[in-house]
Amino acid sequence: MIPYGKQDISQADIDAVVEVLRSDWLTQGPTIARFEQAVAGYCGARHTVAVNSATAALHIACLALDVGPGDRVWTSPNTFVATANCAIYCGATVDFVDIDPRTYNMDVTRLSEKLSVAKAQGALPKVVIPVHLCGQSCDMAAIHALSREYGFRIIEDASHAIGGQYRNAPVGNGRYSDISVFSFHPVKIITTGEGGMALTNDPLLADRLQRHRSHGITSDRTQMQPRPADEIWNYQQIRLGYNYRITDIQAALGFSQMTRLDTFVARRHEIAERYDSALAKLPITAPWQHPDAWSSYHLYPIRVRQADCGKTQRQVYDAFMAAGINVNLHYIPVYRQPYYEAMGFKAGYCPEAEQYHKEAISLPMFPTLTETEQETVIDILRQNLTS
Repeated sequence: MIPYGKQDISQADIDAVVEVLRSDWLTQGPTIARFEQAVAGYCGARHTVAVNSATAALHIACLALDVGPGDRVWTSPNTFVATANCAIYCGATVDFVDIDPRTYNMDVTRLSEKLSVAKAQGALPKVVIPVHLCGQSCDMAAIHALSREYGFRIIEDASHAIGGQYRNAPVGNGRYSDISVFSFHPVKIITTGEGGMALTNDPLLADRLQRHRSHGITSDRTQMQPRPADEIWNYQQIRLGYNYRITDIQAALGFSQMTRLDTFVARRHEIAERYDSALAKLPITAPWQHPDAWSSYHLYPIRVRQADCGKTQRQVYDAFMAAGINVNLHYIPVYRQPYYEAMGFKAGYCPEAEQYHKEAISLPMFPTLTETEQETVIDILRQNLTS
């Protein structure tokens, strides 16, 4: 079986984890700070807060921005459900902005139109969460300009995009957003097993993220409330928080993986370029790359042009699976999920996202994909689209 995604674990990664296992710290130790500092230095962000998943990072990002009941959060329908769920966790309502038909990211024109209507209705969002699908950045400068005009905050869901760039600067630097979020799931660019991180340039938001990560507890005397001198208070819970901590074991793996981040992304670009060349004459649409973005290529989705080949997405998908190639779909529009349909969302709400869902197949894309394996993927696709 050729998977659509796979981690690359080296001996150095294993040694780093073993070193922590033999140390005095398995969690809440110094390796977490080393990992956070490595990501901050790479991205150019002032503050980083590592957590046990990108879902947790999205949740505490919403909490840090005071998202709560009565608030509205907008995001892309073309994402994993966690991007929308994080707002629901806070008691907010969620809405969706349709995607650009070329980048598959949030369409800035649709966003602008929707904001104009919402302003007239007194229903503007408190937070907008653009999603950097497949590792390609959204048009963050344009979204940021709209945030200044309409007064919303921005969380970049960059779960796919560590190692990517936007306008020649690393994704995650915070120039166009309040908080950015990375994922370190095994199929992502680097991995900690499970894990995520929130990045910000705002010290107040960083403090809130840290508090929400660990039960709302602080040992900072400047934040603690006065107590009788004869009582021992070496920590206080000053807000409601969660146990979203990452372990030193995971952080050791992440810190080691960071040393190969650029190598991983370069290899993904090589694979993408080979796909681009080999598939150029087939009746599919390959991923389009915006000139302002340099993708980390977490995913390589193609779109099957049924009118040109006479084959449905389902037929091509099934042919891959029968051949032992575990392709995938990224994504079913979130609002089509039964949980969200129960809120009143219906088919047809975001036409571009729905059309994409009917055509897209994510081909295998990971650094250790061999040339032989990739050729097998290409051959299966060619056979099924031209026969």
